[in-house]
Amino acid sequence: MTNTATALQEPETPETPAASAATAAPAFHDAVITEAIRWTEQNGPLDDAQAMRTAASRTPYSHAQVTERALHLGERIGLQPELQRARQWAPWVLLAMVALIVLAGLGLAGNVVGGGERHINVIVALVSLLGLHALTLLLWLVGLWLPLGSFGSASLGWIWLSLTARVAGGKRGQAPVLLRAATGLLSRARLLPWAFGLVSHGIWSLSFAVVLAAMLFALAFRSYTLSWETTILDPAFFVQAVHTLGWAPAKLGFPVPDAATVLATAPGAASAGGQRTWALWLTGCIVVYGLLPRVALALWSAAMWRSRRRALQPDWSAPYYHKLLARFAAMAPAVIVDADPGRAHDATPAGLSDAQLQDVVFVVGFELPPSTPDTPWPPAELATLPTLPSIQVQRIDGSAPSRRALLDQLARIHPRTVLLVCHAASSPDRGTERFLREVLAHCGECRLWLTGAPQAAATQRWRDWLHGTGLQRVTAIEHLATALRDTAPVP
Repeated sequence: MTNTATALQEPETPETPAASAATAAPAFHDAVITEAIRWTEQNGPLDDAQAMRTAASRTPYSHAQVTERALHLGERIGLQPELQRARQWAPWVLLAMVALIVLAGLGLAGNVVGGGERHINVIVALVSLLGLHALTLLLWLVGLWLPLGSFGSASLGWIWLSLTARVAGGKRGQAPVLLRAATGLLSRARLLPWAFGLVSHGIWSLSFAVVLAAMLFALAFRSYTLSWETTILDPAFFVQAVHTLGWAPAKLGFPVPDAATVLATAPGAASAGGQRTWALWLTGCIVVYGLLPRVALALWSAAMWRSRRRALQPDWSAPYYHKLLARFAAMAPAVIVDADPGRAHDATPAGLSDAQLQDVVFVVGFELPPSTPDTPWPPAELATLPTLPSIQVQRIDGSAPSRRALLDQLARIHPRTVLLVCHAASSPDRGTERFLREVLAHCGECRLWLTGAPQAAATQRWRDWLHGTGLQRVTAIEHLATALRDTAPVP
């Protein structure tokens, strides 16, 4: 019952991104603020010039930049203070609801065992104790598979969240947008019914525990007459109903009245042993059909929360976030990443002799962006070129296994030329340098074909990088026909 409240009180700290530049999921607190800013900006963009500059300068991870921008804007319009108030009020609102449920449970138990005549109609008592519980449980189970918002709004979890938002923000605060952001994140993570269920089942479990304690205390120290009454139903119906309802409690050791005891239950007709059997049967039904299902579902909801809480993050594929990422990308300068101009460069391999080479050309796409109609793979220009030596066309994503597999092929075949196809707008790094040196050790020569929109500055940047790293043997070329010219051996 406390796990959902913890989501507002102690947000989970995101993991540190690894060297592969994987972006970390923001904490639930930060994710709520990020989503709240998205909903706020549906009414019009906020003035975010300073927020964009601050976010772009503090973190190199794109999604973290979006979160940093949202936190900056949220502080300015008062989202963080209101969310902090909600985190402070959440446990108190929950405690007040628990107190009301306990009082209601005591009142319900008092209605069952507190009558002046000390006469209990077992069927009416069972329906009054389990009726509302059964209805709300059915609605919750249906809500697991059907997206019916009206079911969720009737749960104790939704009432708790709504009351917390109202108490923390009042009528003029940012409570509606924060509530919408929080429920949207829970829905996207498929946690909304489980979060509400965790609160609801926990409160119901406590209520049944209180009812059972009050009933057992009264039945243990006061004398009651338990019976059933009817005007239109056949007595055989009650015999069958008592037997059917008592099957599950009997598995836990609770007694079940036999047919003679049921039929003898006119007021004052049952023996003391029969009254004890009726009392334990009623108690067993409340335990099995009331308390145990709620406890089990509360534990199940807690387990689902733990297993899915890492999915509590914004939908980064939404157009809104794509636009923000594009704005951050436009602010980033085009520089060579991972540069290390101060170190001594490794010696460039001299390459293989003509006698060791085979008349083969490798055309390798290296860390290219996804193929599009404008930039297909393999390149359409290959089919229009004159007859060339045997060409092997491949594409690798730059991962260690794909590089190793290609290098193993080059080591076996010893091609005359390796044409590495790179995206001109990308920035080379030390990993690219190491890969080129390894390629040069297994071929006659290596060339670079820079694809993408013609960018003289980008091409010159690659050439300057090749010269600066001591890879003058590798030539950067903009056109495929030029890159594959004179790849055949001289007769």
